[in-house]
Amino acid sequence: MPKLVYDFAEGNKDMKQLLGGKGANLAEMTNLGLPVPPGFTITADACRAYLETGAVPADLADEIDKHVDLLQQKMGKKLGQADDPLLVSVRSGAAVSMPGMMETVLNVGLNDDSVNGLAHQSGNPRFAWDAYRRLIQMFGRTVLGMDGDVFEDAIEAAKEAKGTRNDLDLDADDLKALVQTFKRAVHDHTGREFPQDPRTQMDLATEAVFRSWNSDRAILYRRQERIPTDLGTAVNICSMVFGNLGMDSGTGVAFTRDPSTGQRGVYGDYLQNAQGEDVVAGIRNTVPLADLEQLDKTSYDDLMQIMATLEGHYKDLCDIEFTVERGKLWMLQTRVGKRTAAAAFRIATSLVDEGVIDTDEALNRVKGAQLAQLMFPRFDADAEKDLITKAIGASPGAASGKVVFTSAAAVEAAERGEKVILVRRETNPDDLHGMIAAQGILTSRGGKTSHAAVVARGMGKTCVCGAEDLDVNVAQGTIKVNGAIMEAGELISIDGTTGEVFRGEVPVVPSPVVQYFEGTLAPDAGDELVASVHRLITHADEVRRLGVRTNADTADDAARARRFGAEGIGLCRTEHMFLGERRESVERLILAETDAELEAALAELEPLQRGDFLELLGAMDGVPVTIRLIDPPLHEFLPSMEELAVKVAVARERGEDPGRDAALLAAVQRLHEQNPMLGLRGVRLGLVIPGLFAMQVRAIASAAVELRGRGMDPRPEIMIPLVGAVQELHLARDEVERVLAEVGVAGEIPIGTMIELPRAAVIADQIAEAADFFSFGTNDLTQTTWGFSRDDVESAFFSRYLEKGIFAVSPFESIDREGVGALVRTGVDRGRATKPDLKLGICGEHGGDPDSIHFFHDVGLDYVSCSPFRIPVARLEAGRAALAGE
Repeated sequence: MPKLVYDFAEGNKDMKQLLGGKGANLAEMTNLGLPVPPGFTITADACRAYLETGAVPADLADEIDKHVDLLQQKMGKKLGQADDPLLVSVRSGAAVSMPGMMETVLNVGLNDDSVNGLAHQSGNPRFAWDAYRRLIQMFGRTVLGMDGDVFEDAIEAAKEAKGTRNDLDLDADDLKALVQTFKRAVHDHTGREFPQDPRTQMDLATEAVFRSWNSDRAILYRRQERIPTDLGTAVNICSMVFGNLGMDSGTGVAFTRDPSTGQRGVYGDYLQNAQGEDVVAGIRNTVPLADLEQLDKTSYDDLMQIMATLEGHYKDLCDIEFTVERGKLWMLQTRVGKRTAAAAFRIATSLVDEGVIDTDEALNRVKGAQLAQLMFPRFDADAEKDLITKAIGASPGAASGKVVFTSAAAVEAAERGEKVILVRRETNPDDLHGMIAAQGILTSRGGKTSHAAVVARGMGKTCVCGAEDLDVNVAQGTIKVNGAIMEAGELISIDGTTGEVFRGEVPVVPSPVVQYFEGTLAPDAGDELVASVHRLITHADEVRRLGVRTNADTADDAARARRFGAEGIGLCRTEHMFLGERRESVERLILAETDAELEAALAELEPLQRGDFLELLGAMDGVPVTIRLIDPPLHEFLPSMEELAVKVAVARERGEDPGRDAALLAAVQRLHEQNPMLGLRGVRLGLVIPGLFAMQVRAIASAAVELRGRGMDPRPEIMIPLVGAVQELHLARDEVERVLAEVGVAGEIPIGTMIELPRAAVIADQIAEAADFFSFGTNDLTQTTWGFSRDDVESAFFSRYLEKGIFAVSPFESIDREGVGALVRTGVDRGRATKPDLKLGICGEHGGDPDSIHFFHDVGLDYVSCSPFRIPVARLEAGRAALAGE
C-alpha cells in the first residue's frame, strides 16, 4: 500500500497531484523555513480509494495515529487535553485550486471539557466559546449535512436579543448559550450528541472532505473550469493558530501583485479578531492590507519580507493566507494566485522585464481564454450614466442586466434568455449556479479576496464587491441605496474594473485589445495592456508551427480576419452565399424537373457566384482560400412541407386552384428526408445534380483568372465535402479538372476534400490518392462519430450528460480526443502514408478552441481555421502548443 500520510516537512511544491496544491505549498513553505503551523497531509490517493469503495483505506488510521503522535510531540500538547488542548483544522486541498468548493472544519479537538481549558490557557473565555461554537457550526453543516441557516438564524437571534448587528458584541456568556443551542440542533437533526472525542471529530471531518469532492457545487465548478473529475482531494490536518484572540490578532489574504491589474504594491485584506473563514465569506468588511502597518508594524514587516521571498521563489504572483496570533505571524497557505486576464498579461511581461522569467515562459503564463476575455467590450466612457455607488472592482468587465437576488432566479432568467446581475450580501459556494448564469455579480459585503471575487476572477465573470451603501434585502427582493429603492427586475450595470454601479443599461464600446488587432490602436500608444498583448502575440507568431486561417464566406469577414492575423481562409461555406434573396434560385435548381430548367437555374447562379469569389479572393490576395463546394442539407433551401401542405389544403377547401404550391408540395414530399444532415448533401448532391459543381468551379476559376489579369495573386483551393469513398472523390475531381482545363487553369488550383465521416478517416490512405489536401470537418465528424444530431442534442440532453460526468465539456466545443481525436490521428497517419507532403488542416469550430489547438499541433496538422474573432486566440495557443511540444 502506498504511503497515505506525509508530514509537511516531507513534501514539496512539485507533489501537487499527491498532496494537493495546499499541502504541497505548505510543505514548500515549511522547507523554506517560513512560519507554518506544524501538520500533515492525507494524500489524494486516500481520497480516490475512499470514493471508489465508499470506505476509508484500511491502513489510513494507523498512519494518521503516527502523525498525530508526532504533531502532539512538536506542539507539546494533546488532542482533547483538558488544560491546554491541541486543536487542528481539517481542510481540503485539490491539485487544481477550487476556491470554496470543498469543505473545511476549524477548531477540531474542542469539547465540553477542553473549551474550559482553552478559556483558562488563553485568558479569554469569549475566544474559547467562540471557537467552540464555530466548530459545532462548521461540523454540523459540512459533516452532518445540516442546513446552515439553522446556525445563522440562531446567531441573528442572539444578536437581536443583545440589540446589536455586530458579532463582536456577543460576549462569552452569549456564545456559551449559542453552543448549547447549536448542540441541541445537532441532536435534533441526527438523534445523537455532538461527538466529544477529538479523534472521532477528525475522522468524520476527513471523510466529509473526501465526500465534498463529489458535491454538486464541486462538480459544477470542475465542469466550468474543465478540471478532471478523477483527481480527488488531499486533506490537510494543521495545528490551529488563532486570529480571533483579540484586537492584537487577526487574519488576512495578501497578493504579491494586484490580481485585477497586475501592478506591484501592497494588495489584500485584513480583519482583526477573526478567523480565516470570516475574510473569505465576506461576513464583515475588511480593511486594506496596508492598514496592517499601523495596526501591527512587526507582523506587517515580516509579511512583506515573506511575500518577497515567495514571489521570488515561485517566480509569479502569489496568493497568501495568513494569521496573526497575538503579534506572531503564521503562514497558512500560498499558491500561484488566480488573476484577471489583464493582470495575467501584464504580470507575464513585467516578470520578463524584471529578469525573472524569459519570453517563452511568459507566453506559457497566459491563455487563449484570457485573451478572449480581453476582447469583450467595455462601457462607453462618454455615455450618460446614473451612478448609484462605487465599491471594489473585484473582477473586470462590463456587465448589464436585470437585478436578481437568488441563484435560482438567475438560472431561471438565463434559461429564458434574459441577462441578469446576481445581487447578494455575500455569495457562498452554493451560489455557483447563479454566478455562472449571471452576467455579473454584485455584493454589499466582502473585498477582493471574498468568495465572490475569487470565484468570479477564476471564471472571467464581472464582479463588484463591498458595496456597503447598498442595503440588500433578499427576502423582500429590494436594494435600498441613498433613500431610493430598487426591486428585482430593474436594470443595473456594473464595472468590474472601476467598481462603479449604475442604474439602467450603459452602452459599450470595443476594447483596446480589439482596436489593436483591428489596427486602429498602435501597440506603442501608451496602453500598457495592449503593449503586453502585442509582445506575447508577436512571440507566439515567432514560435508557432501551426498556421492560422479563418472561416469566412464574405469579403468583409475575410478582411477583418486578415487584420486579426489570419493567413488565409480555411473554409468558405458556399451554401451560405445562397441564403436570403438567392434562396429561390437554389430552390428552382433543386426542384428542376427538366434539363432546360436545370440549365436556366445554373445560368442564373453562376454570375452571382463569380462576383462572390471576385470579392473574396480579392480580399485575401496572396494567401490561400479554401472554397468548399456547396454542401446544403436540402431542407435549408426548400419551403416548409408543413406550411405548403396547409396552404394547399386551405386553397382546396375554398375551391381554389393551389397552382404552383401543389407542384412544390409534391416535389418537397418527393425530396423529403427524415435526417437531412445525413441525406442528399455534399459530394452526393454534386453527383446527383449535373452541372452544379461545374458551375461553382467555373465561377471560382474565372474569378481567379480575372484577378490575375488585374495584377493580383488569387490562391483558391477547391474542397469537395462529405466524401466517404475514394470513388466519389475521383468522379468529382474528374469534373473539377475538366472545368479548370476549359477555363485555362488546369493543374493550377489544388483539389482536396473534407474528412468529416468516420469512414473517410479510416480509409484516408485511399482518399489521399485523389486529394491534394485534407481539411478535417470536426463538426460533422463529431456528429457522425457520436451519432449526435448537433441541431437537436445540445438542448435535449447535453446538460444532463454534463451533470452526470459523461463528458466534462460538450464534444462540439472541445475535441473528443479519445474518439473523434483518434479518427483525426488515423486520418493524418493514413493520409500521409500515401502522400508524405499532404497538406492537412481543420476547419470545424474546434479550430478556435484552445485545448483542441494543442491536440491539432500534436497530431501534426499544418493549420487550424476558425471564426475571425477567434484568430488571435488561435495564434496565441498555437505558440503555446509549440512551446509545450519542445
